[in-house]
Amino acid sequence: MNTKAFASLSKAMTLGLLRDRTAVFFMLLFPLMFLLLLGTLLKNDSVPRSEIVQIGRVEVLDSLPRETREELGDFLEVRKSRDRERALEEVRAGDVDAVVWQDGDRVRMRYSAADPTRAGNVRAVMNSLVQQANIAATGRPPAYELSAGQVEDESLKPIQFLTPGLLGWAVSMSAVTGSALTLVNWRRKRILRRLWLAPVGAGSVVAARVGVNVGLALLQTLVFVGVASVPFYGLELTGHWWLSLPLVVCGTLAFMSMGLVVGAWAKTEESANGVTQLVILPMAFLSGAFFPLDNAPAWVRTVSEAMPLKHLTEAMQGVLSRGQGWDAALPAMGGLLLFAAVLTAIAARLFRWDDA
Repeated sequence: MNTKAFASLSKAMTLGLLRDRTAVFFMLLFPLMFLLLLGTLLKNDSVPRSEIVQIGRVEVLDSLPRETREELGDFLEVRKSRDRERALEEVRAGDVDAVVWQDGDRVRMRYSAADPTRAGNVRAVMNSLVQQANIAATGRPPAYELSAGQVEDESLKPIQFLTPGLLGWAVSMSAVTGSALTLVNWRRKRILRRLWLAPVGAGSVVAARVGVNVGLALLQTLVFVGVASVPFYGLELTGHWWLSLPLVVCGTLAFMSMGLVVGAWAKTEESANGVTQLVILPMAFLSGAFFPLDNAPAWVRTVSEAMPLKHLTEAMQGVLSRGQGWDAALPAMGGLLLFAAVLTAIAARLFRWDDA
């Protein structure tokens, strides 16, 4: 490979990318905007407080110890009233979540079916309070006690899982779009034919293009991790976070191979752009980059196994958020490189120097 030609081509490609403000926006700033927006919206992942109206005296609420009442106040607000009909109207209007009153030994609650999630939360809380009151009335301690907690450290926040997914999506979008549109544009403007006739080896051209895309992907990684790590968002890196860098390199090669196939097949920039969007958007949603696939249909999880973004996202979550190391990174890196080799071979069979 000609080192001087590689350096010149890399410089020209980098300057060309930086001068294209639209490309810079969609490859770097647009995904970063998603991180900033979703990171802010999901920053507070606590259960939303529900509001109920208590009519008169309700023993299971009024007899609560002060400590229990304070804990209950974190997710349930109790407002007292004497007007039951007005409180019921507030429930129908959606202003409060439920009305509670006591009728002899029976605690009655009325809620609206318009918001089944919040109604279910209130019903579960009241049912728990009633059961605790029943146990206390017997004078015997409960036979069993539930101790629950999340498997991750309590300090983990949604940003821990949001950053790897959005970063993988950003890397895939820039690699697929950049390689596909560049190949079509160069062929349409006959730049490829000039490079073919020039005393520049194909290795220098390919290496320069790969180098620019990998450099952009590493820049995206540093920007994403840097922004997510500020105290406002609170991303906490694990000891093997640096494995995200070789993972991003392997992912970039895999996504570039997808772009090369699209660029080798498409004849115009419009068709190449349309095909890349058809590839990137479904892959992002079906790969768990935006939301987990645990509750997705079986066929969705099966399809996702064939998508490189799914394996990149899972491996990135492992090394960035779950404290995993080479055991999570190596299989994903091997699979991504194999995927890149297969699609690059297909792109080579479809490649043509010009449209003639």
